[in-house]
Amino acid sequence: MRYKLSEIMDLIGGGTPKTSVSSYWNGDIPWLSVKDFNNDYRYVYETEKTITEEGLRNSSTKLLERDDSIISARGTVGEMAMIPFPMAFNQSCYGLRAKKDVIDPTFLYYLVKHNVHILKKNTHGSVFDTITRDTFAGIGVDVPDLKEQLRIASVLRDLDDKIELNGRINKNLEQQAVLLFRSWFSDFSQSEGIDRFPSKFGEIPVNFSVAKVGSIPMLVTDYVANGSFASLKENVTLYQEPNYAYFVRNTDLKSGSFGVFVDQHSYEFLSKSTLYGGEIIISNVGDVGSVFLCPKLDGPMTLGNNIIMLRPEDNALSYYLYIWFKYLQGQAIIQGIKGGSAQPKFNKTDFKNTEIILPPNELLYRFHETVSPVFELISHNQTESKRLSSLRDSLLPKLMSGEIDVSELSI
Repeated sequence: MRYKLSEIMDLIGGGTPKTSVSSYWNGDIPWLSVKDFNNDYRYVYETEKTITEEGLRNSSTKLLERDDSIISARGTVGEMAMIPFPMAFNQSCYGLRAKKDVIDPTFLYYLVKHNVHILKKNTHGSVFDTITRDTFAGIGVDVPDLKEQLRIASVLRDLDDKIELNGRINKNLEQQAVLLFRSWFSDFSQSEGIDRFPSKFGEIPVNFSVAKVGSIPMLVTDYVANGSFASLKENVTLYQEPNYAYFVRNTDLKSGSFGVFVDQHSYEFLSKSTLYGGEIIISNVGDVGSVFLCPKLDGPMTLGNNIIMLRPEDNALSYYLYIWFKYLQGQAIIQGIKGGSAQPKFNKTDFKNTEIILPPNELLYRFHETVSPVFELISHNQTESKRLSSLRDSLLPKLMSGEIDVSELSI
């Protein structure tokens, strides 16, 4: 049957407490904003902020329930997730609650995702793109019977479940590498009988050293290393559809979805920031201190703006530096050098002047050999998830249109 989107779900508005009171925050209730669910996973489990019962009472936000959906409605429009347990959310989003006599909640999530491009075309606002309640009321959709909805949803859900499982496995694997790092390179209290010397990091074994980042044989570069802003504007063209090379940004690394590209001329112009996979990438503007290992994608890659890339000459340093800057003292150092009142940032010169503990080569190489299989498995899982994500995205319109027959699937 044909429905308006607004007829098959209840739209729930979010909100923020009107006054900033400390007792409103750091409570037990997760409080969602779009950056919490700007990724390729169906469910969102973690939020940057939490709100108290008092804060909830003093805002217009309502609690979302399990299997409600959430969609970003202002600025970055169309990001979506499903809710695994009660959560509050801010005013830049809408909660979507299925009218279960008409539509299955999981099918609703995929149906709205299928129509996000139409929602985006119907945004309003001169400063920020915005979707309103009227936007949903103006879009018509075909909704099959509940049994077919469940069959379609099961196909897409199984793919998403595997993607999320890979994500959880990867998180666990990385934490194992971090624990090993801490025991070898951070917790020296067990190193009895070994001489130490004082440093800014406390007393460390004498066979370790402290060095400036800029003194390590390593390429430290960024997007603007390729030329002036004028020359970059003239020579670099970004595309929202596949082209010669991936333009890898901080937001792509966080979400695991890479959808911005450059042509061959742009790629060759950006020769000072070519990516090959395995580089350490650190956000140095805005979301300062986010740290990633660059994945190996299925095509040429170049570094996006507002991030820096580290490529040590000795590959054995790669995983060491990644963990140092993401989880250990390096993260505190990055936060210590950031400046900027309107937009936090740090520059390459200050970064190169920061110091780092370096272990003896024998221990460094042993650590690299130990954790390499872990990170190789993580990379394998990432590649599989990207393939599954592409499969899901290609199946979605075919399932929604009825091009693929699901009548024989059991539910």
